[in-house]
Amino acid sequence: MRRMVTRINALTDPSGDNPVWIAEGDDGRPLGTARLFIPAGGGAADLRITVHPAERRTGVGTRLLHAAVGSATERGLPGLLGPAVEEGSAGESFCVASGMRRVLALTYTRLDLAVFRGEAGAVDGYRLVHWAGAVPDELAGTYARSRRAMDDMPMDDAAWTPDVWDVERLHRVAAAVAERGEILLTTAAIGADGEIAGFTEVVVAGDGAGDGQHYGTGVLPEHRGRGLARWLKAAQIEEIRARFPKLEGLLADTADSNTVMRRVNDALGYRPTHRSLLYQIDLPR
Repeated sequence: MRRMVTRINALTDPSGDNPVWIAEGDDGRPLGTARLFIPAGGGAADLRITVHPAERRTGVGTRLLHAAVGSATERGLPGLLGPAVEEGSAGESFCVASGMRRVLALTYTRLDLAVFRGEAGAVDGYRLVHWAGAVPDELAGTYARSRRAMDDMPMDDAAWTPDVWDVERLHRVAAAVAERGEILLTTAAIGADGEIAGFTEVVVAGDGAGDGQHYGTGVLPEHRGRGLARWLKAAQIEEIRARFPKLEGLLADTADSNTVMRRVNDALGYRPTHRSLLYQIDLPR
């Protein structure tokens, strides 16, 4: 028998950076959780709602959503961005029923490493460097500066605020990946001035098997149009294949409107697997 939701409790300080709520049934058992990730730049917060499969379609998710919306409204945030939900899934049905607005479409692709035949195609005036884990000290400053290459990636109607990067954050991200038992691999292109002009990242399981996951690829605006993105990705793929012979594939997700990166991935042999959608709640300010 399904349990009635009797209360929504805050598990953390609702005024903190990442508030969490839990929905409990009348017997005290947890039925679901909601979490907000508040960006440092003050843009829309990322919303994550998880409900036990047996408790779905009973109002649990709706009550958790109301708690998150109330907190975000009090903070004066412009909106809440939900996670990417697969097209046609129960997650999309919940977003639509909750009045969320579709703001971005993503296509997920996979590269079969066994059949990859790409060519690196070096770009004159640049050299490539590869590293695993934390960025080397001598490159940390320029790598942090190069992260602005992602600031103008297509996000369509999403109320997205670019991340603020510094050396400390670079180290935190690398440490978080290592703590999960995974390996963060980065390839960067360095120009004649010694500054990083572009980069690409992949995370691989600690045993080097299965599929790796792309984290991001970016080229600074002043270095675009020269083929750096394709060179970076092709060279990193070859590096990964040599280092992790058990790795089977690489996964990527790209906004449908990001035509430049889609062309690069298509040329390298990435093939679509499924499509997801991003929904947003717009809040009054």
